[in-house]
Amino acid sequence: MSVVDFSQAAKKHSANTKSAGKRHWIRFLTAASLFDGHDAAINIMRRILQSSGAEVIHLAHNRSVEEIVNAAVQEDVDAIAISSYQGGHIEYFKYLIDRLKELDASHIRVFGGGGGVIIPEEIDELHAHGVTNIYSPADGQNLGLQGIIDDMLEKSQIDNPDSARSSKPNLDDLDVGNRITLTRVITAIENGNYDENELGDLIEKAAAIKNTPILGITGTGGAGKSSSTDEIVRRFREDAKDSLSIAILAIDPTRKKTGGALLGDRIRMNAINHPNIFMRSLATREARIEVPENLNAILASIKIAGFNLIIVETPGIGQGDAGIVPYVDVSLYVMTPEFGAASQLEKIDMLDFADVFAINKFDRKGSEDALRDVSKQVQRNREAFTQAPEEMPVFGTIASKFNDDGITALYQNLLYELEQQGLKKFERNLEQVDIKVSTQRILIIPAQQQRYLAEIAQEVRDYHDIVAKQVGIAREHQQLVASKGMLDAEGQESSNLDKLITKKEIELDHRAKRLLETWPEVQEMYSGEEFVIKVRDREIRTQLTRKSLSGSDIPRVALPRYEDHGELLKWLLLENVPGRFPFTGGVFQFKRDSEDPTRMFAGEGDAFKTNKRFKQLSEHSDAKRLSTAFDSVTLYGFDPAIQPDIYGKVGNSGVSIATLDDMKVLYDGFDLCNPSTSVSMTINGPAPTILAMYLNAAIDQKVDAFVSENECQPDENEWQEIKKNTLENVRGTVQADILKEDQGQNTCIFSTEFSLKVMGDIQEYFIEHNVRNFYSVSISGYHIAEAGANPISQLAFTLSNGFTFVEAYLARGMKVDDFAHNLSFFFSNGMDPEYTVMGRVARRIWATAMRFRYGASERSQKLKYHIQTSGRSLHAQEMSFNDIRTTLQALIAIYDNCNSLHTNAYDEAITTPTEESVRRAMAIQMIINKEWGLAANENSNQGSFIIEELTDLVEEAVLQEFERISERGGVLGAMETGYQRGKIQDESLYYEHRKHDGSLPIVGVNTFLNEDPEESLEIELARSTKEEKQGQLTRLQAFKDNHANKSEEALERLKQAARNNENVFAELMNAVRHCSLGQITDTFFKVGGQYRRTM
Repeated sequence: MSVVDFSQAAKKHSANTKSAGKRHWIRFLTAASLFDGHDAAINIMRRILQSSGAEVIHLAHNRSVEEIVNAAVQEDVDAIAISSYQGGHIEYFKYLIDRLKELDASHIRVFGGGGGVIIPEEIDELHAHGVTNIYSPADGQNLGLQGIIDDMLEKSQIDNPDSARSSKPNLDDLDVGNRITLTRVITAIENGNYDENELGDLIEKAAAIKNTPILGITGTGGAGKSSSTDEIVRRFREDAKDSLSIAILAIDPTRKKTGGALLGDRIRMNAINHPNIFMRSLATREARIEVPENLNAILASIKIAGFNLIIVETPGIGQGDAGIVPYVDVSLYVMTPEFGAASQLEKIDMLDFADVFAINKFDRKGSEDALRDVSKQVQRNREAFTQAPEEMPVFGTIASKFNDDGITALYQNLLYELEQQGLKKFERNLEQVDIKVSTQRILIIPAQQQRYLAEIAQEVRDYHDIVAKQVGIAREHQQLVASKGMLDAEGQESSNLDKLITKKEIELDHRAKRLLETWPEVQEMYSGEEFVIKVRDREIRTQLTRKSLSGSDIPRVALPRYEDHGELLKWLLLENVPGRFPFTGGVFQFKRDSEDPTRMFAGEGDAFKTNKRFKQLSEHSDAKRLSTAFDSVTLYGFDPAIQPDIYGKVGNSGVSIATLDDMKVLYDGFDLCNPSTSVSMTINGPAPTILAMYLNAAIDQKVDAFVSENECQPDENEWQEIKKNTLENVRGTVQADILKEDQGQNTCIFSTEFSLKVMGDIQEYFIEHNVRNFYSVSISGYHIAEAGANPISQLAFTLSNGFTFVEAYLARGMKVDDFAHNLSFFFSNGMDPEYTVMGRVARRIWATAMRFRYGASERSQKLKYHIQTSGRSLHAQEMSFNDIRTTLQALIAIYDNCNSLHTNAYDEAITTPTEESVRRAMAIQMIINKEWGLAANENSNQGSFIIEELTDLVEEAVLQEFERISERGGVLGAMETGYQRGKIQDESLYYEHRKHDGSLPIVGVNTFLNEDPEESLEIELARSTKEEKQGQLTRLQAFKDNHANKSEEALERLKQAARNNENVFAELMNAVRHCSLGQITDTFFKVGGQYRRTM
């Protein structure tokens, strides 16, 4: 059986349950641990769990122990499955076990996996502490994915002898505030453990409680019910200052075929993390409608447990479903504007029964018409003809928008209805709104531009059509001229060809004609010893050949030897020499002699340790290309803390940076304005804050130099001049790409809308201050690939994200040539054939679109192609083989004329790279650049038949993907439906399937296995020390103490800038001088909203 054959898994597990009589329902909670990045692995596992018959509550990435434990207890799960592979896992798992014990939930099994990061000794340590099982790569090899799932399910069905949990708690023990008993009573009711008399008594007892109204929320699938529920809960919390206790029941359908269920509402909830909020997910199981059996009894038990309000959310329903109505006091129906013709509304039962209606996603096309039609239908259904349709309780909302006033209006109407049903009254804190629809419906991409990707695809194809036509004309013209010459040479009449020759000359466009006419000059320029160009009054000379040991002159750029004008023109229009449109061969004419594309990677412990590593790595190079990895606490915008699941992460898998003082130490000793110094910072969610810290560190570095030189502090004018010069000369990039963060499920922390707003603010700040040498965003495919995308999807999604930034910035009023040079691209390499041409395809598509669609200048047409070797191809088995894979990937990146290259260390499969492994990784590049003979040439891919074939094949595949994304409303519309995430997960699953069944050979992993057991290697583990962690905590506190008198004011100014739609980054440049990373993140949560996770 295939390791991920869902159909076989379903048959196996459904057969088991039938033969056993009464079904034992297994509930799992799955998540990636706090500050972990890519959650592709746990997503695969939860999908197989569901297909194997389990009910799964999936929390996705970046989950703290407290969130997981609270969810596990409230959901009364049988087991927790955690992916943890960024260091700090020992502290994390131990803290998880300890908290479960404290909450009398030690019966919950805990499973984990972390690739090869959790080494055998640590696995033993965690097992001894109470973790049920940590699965290693060897387990995956031996058991397969389905085997691991079967093992987890089997272990979860065995009763824990130490558990005091009763399968049938005494209903008399239900009382106010006893959440443990409540959740176990709900489980017992679901499992049918009480008889009818017991349930009848429970319902009768609850009937006496008159001050706990029930709000039912239902609607069509994908209408945004979970987001709406979360926003309504957040309004209750803000309005009542957390004085209400609220219970939420979220119901999802059981898959009839497998018995499994995805209980997918908790993942969307940001407002439930408070002691007064209780949430429980239910599956419909064997019920035939959208509510589970014995829902009345479950609601009765919650009432008796003492809540002020109960909210029940049901699955997405069709036109004829209204099953929730009998159970609730007030009902809300959530729909979207896309319901079809107005006559379809007559078929929707809930328009008869619901009390309040929300047309969510009100920023979509046709929303005003939908509001009118629904209001009229509700008026007709209620026969309320004495009232205007506008008076009907129909609201237009955008639940995905932070602080949407349409949601506030909806909430205030629901509050009135619920108070009529007995809800406890409280002093209100939210201002009353007098509208019924969202008023802030500003689209990031204007509606008239939302087909931009399809139009770009057509623009590129049109260019190819023009090329083909011009190539034919050029060939025919040359042939006619040659024919005339041969006829003349033979003394024969040739004048009848003159008219045809003239016609072809006219048909040949001016650019094609110029390229052909100037080709001999180009050949001459590249045929000498030096390539000479004049810039202003200065000559720049570049050596054109490099001599081999054998005395051969190897050209840096080799030109084609075509004599046919058609073939030559085709090459010039689709390839051309490096540095000339369409830049297929590269964006610069030559690589700098003093600067290889090698990046120096570091990031571990504290800033002092990483700074020392940078100096060691760069001491033998004139160019300082510093590539910085941050620990996962920093990646998610938090400050170091003593809490075990945070403390364990501090300084692991990256450097811990919390303040401006840390940033200054990190790059101490490097001239950040030197043209040969470039800093790359791999950070996304909190990128604006980290960038502001970096720019301030560069400014302060120049201020220190001024003080040293002049022995006095600069005055205000001098300080402003230093700042101006620094911003104009500082070099580097910050990743910052929020779009790929959502698609690859990585470090999203703020709402997408707020993140894009601040990214635009950064670019506007760069334009205002003439920041021309720093990339405001590195549009990244690396994390998309690491999450599981194949090379074509990586390239298509990354380029489409890039064009989305272009469209968004244009919509804000920026000019394309003012910002395009501040965009760069960062890709992952790999072993697939398509990776060989990734840079070529990216450069050609980008240049063509920028030139012909956007009218951009030559500089704006140049796509900067930065690349890193694949982390996905680093395997914990036979780790030494990883360097071979990395070498091959580095080779094709250099052949593809990348602008910079980061080579992964072989041991990153299990640890932060050590000094030794990083040195080896850098040596790979250095050997290619300095020893590999063909690397003397800088366009070695050009002229190869297979390279040309692959280029055309991959380009067309990318254009087709553009069209698929366009059909879904562009990148942002596709993100809303989860298109990119779903495709990435499917491709990841396909890769895992092929890897595990052996049809995709991976040497040392599933083939060419070592017959002798691999010896237990003594590998240096690069983990942060206790002293480094404590030092970070001490320095953080010292920074806060030193700036205590200014930080509150700075944070308040930051809030006001966000609320007033001012340039947030301009204020952030001031705030980082007095506030820590965590303080700023908390402030942004309050004014910009948190990212809402999804599957």
